[in-house]
Amino acid sequence: MKRKKLVVVGNGMAGIRCVEEILKLGPELFDITIFGAEPRPNYNRILLSKVLQGEHSLQDIILNDWSWYERHGIRLWTGEAVHHIDVKARCIVTLSGRREGYDALILATGSSPFVPPIPGTDKEGVISFRTVDDCTKMTEMSKVYTKAAVIGGGLLGLEAARGLLHLGMETHVVHNAPYIMNRQLDRTAANMLQRELESQGMRFHLAMDTTRIVGRTRAQGLRFIDGTRLDADVVVLAVGIRPNVELAQRSGLLTGRAILVDDYMRTSEPNIYAVGECAEHRGISYGLIAPLYEQGKVLARVICELQAEPYGGSIPYSQLKVSGVDVFSAGAISGSETETAIQQYDAVSRTYKKVIMHKGRVTGAILFGDTTEGSALLSMVKKGAAVSELIPQEGIVSSAEVAAQTLPDHETVCACNGVSKAEIMQAVTDRNLQSTDEVKQLTRASGSCGGCRPMVDALVKHARSGKRGSQRAANTPVEVPVCECTKLGHSSLKQAIAHAVSQGCHTISDFMLHQGWKKPGGCMACRPALRYYLEMTGTENGDEPVQKTWHDVSDADHGLYQGVRVWMGDTEGLRMEAAGIQRIGEWLRHRWQEVSLPYPVHAGVSDRLASSVSILVQGIGISASPAGWEVYLGGHADHPVREGQLIGVAEREEDVMQLVSACLQWYRQNGLYEEPLWKWVERTGVTSIREHVLDHDLQRELAEMLSRRERKTQAG
Repeated sequence: MKRKKLVVVGNGMAGIRCVEEILKLGPELFDITIFGAEPRPNYNRILLSKVLQGEHSLQDIILNDWSWYERHGIRLWTGEAVHHIDVKARCIVTLSGRREGYDALILATGSSPFVPPIPGTDKEGVISFRTVDDCTKMTEMSKVYTKAAVIGGGLLGLEAARGLLHLGMETHVVHNAPYIMNRQLDRTAANMLQRELESQGMRFHLAMDTTRIVGRTRAQGLRFIDGTRLDADVVVLAVGIRPNVELAQRSGLLTGRAILVDDYMRTSEPNIYAVGECAEHRGISYGLIAPLYEQGKVLARVICELQAEPYGGSIPYSQLKVSGVDVFSAGAISGSETETAIQQYDAVSRTYKKVIMHKGRVTGAILFGDTTEGSALLSMVKKGAAVSELIPQEGIVSSAEVAAQTLPDHETVCACNGVSKAEIMQAVTDRNLQSTDEVKQLTRASGSCGGCRPMVDALVKHARSGKRGSQRAANTPVEVPVCECTKLGHSSLKQAIAHAVSQGCHTISDFMLHQGWKKPGGCMACRPALRYYLEMTGTENGDEPVQKTWHDVSDADHGLYQGVRVWMGDTEGLRMEAAGIQRIGEWLRHRWQEVSLPYPVHAGVSDRLASSVSILVQGIGISASPAGWEVYLGGHADHPVREGQLIGVAEREEDVMQLVSACLQWYRQNGLYEEPLWKWVERTGVTSIREHVLDHDLQRELAEMLSRRERKTQAG
């Protein structure tokens, strides 16, 4: 098969991560050519401050060396800037006149430092902090000059200032806000950080607006709006970034602040995509590394023509070290509608924790000094967890232990390198790793900014302790008993039945006796639940329902909730859509109407969101769209009203049927008896559900489970 030509403009972290994902999915699909403006291979821009501080050399921060490109057959043109895209001819043209044709083109042009509109930024001695070359220039300047001013008190500015301190310069930070890192921290955390940085020698000028950089031809200082002056030989600009969109604009692509893309990272021109800091998605251009990697995963599947979950945006968060201090920030940390759920300040240990909520849901978090809980809190922010989940429980001895135990296995710990908790735990146990440094060497976790190192430390200790899963999660609410017959809640009952089955238990009476049931034979509340969990036990492998092998299961005569009730919207004037809606609706009725579920499910199928059937307030909503069929999950029309969340988009009718089957089967297996679908979605989290049902192999497996069980039942 002839390989398609893939051209990537940009040799930075976002573009190359996307290429890495493409190589995993289809290593033989593309002939890849990459153009990079800098004269070096891909390196970790996050670690530039470490280079400036003398902790790393350039070689230490290289992510993909020259041999990596050669090994994968990638042609890399360094120091070669692309000037124009000939959209009609499907080729790019570089400044040197080189032409390269493409079948697919990825724009990963990144961003440039924003230069504030103040007089004097063009003077000698004024520099930005963005590239390896900038580090080299600052190092050379420090050998001649002694006093530096950094304009910008955000993360980049503070890292630059720390590097200048290391180089032996007197360093001043000028910031126009009343406290540093005001986008990521509140005033308390910012003041704690400022005191720490001042103890290192940094000096601050806050709420100060710079009106000009003084000096004839060379920078000699800053003039402020109040008329005062700060002398400085070197001025570093670190006030933000500006997406590189000039190439896209010259070539006729639609741009806003950055290159406009849809949920599949497609630009306004066919076969041209954008990813990273140069892309604008739903009005947002992200400057943090985690969202860029999330975009890259979606785009890789699109490029490889595989089913891809649409990119829906990212929760902004930072977990990093600022001049040696661990800092974490996630979600919405300010605003008129935010309230404080938890605020803890320890002046002795110099730690601070604040959790922000809105309407009883966790919306943001700040950690200072001890960031071990960062990944767990991020997970709560992403799913909008109830504040009640924050209540600490007994038996947990430290926040590190809490975080290590409660973080879901699928959650990302190291955003810089895309490493999950499960990967770290598996690496420790399978390879018998002893330390965080060994984990870093094997998985890259904590190998970039270092912000996740406290969590990696905790996970290493947790994995080596042998206590994995031995204690109840600290943020899991205490279970309410199923009924007065038992102390077991639904989750515990479900697990107890599975264990009893594996141990050869054959009757409900034996099970109740073993579990200390207070009322022999149970009651109308617990017996249907027992029957449901028995039916689910074994169905993951399509086995015969276990309830048929328990001799007295017929005594559990209370009926289970049956299947899906379907409503179909009007389709006047839309013949194709009408036929499709009819087929999908009838399939749902035939396939799922008599299947036992934790709770009755209402489903709606329509040609559009606004129709006679309100798709977004159905347990399952299926709507025809230009892209095919959109599937929504977790809507609820009665109090409390809940809007369904988009799970995925399927092009064909058979695809939407498979996706819906996977969702319902996942709900059957993981829902609790009498737990409505909308409550299950809120408890589980949309992100977690998507990760399971949009995995192609798992989706097919889930969709086939009911069929396999039916075939075995018929054969028996």
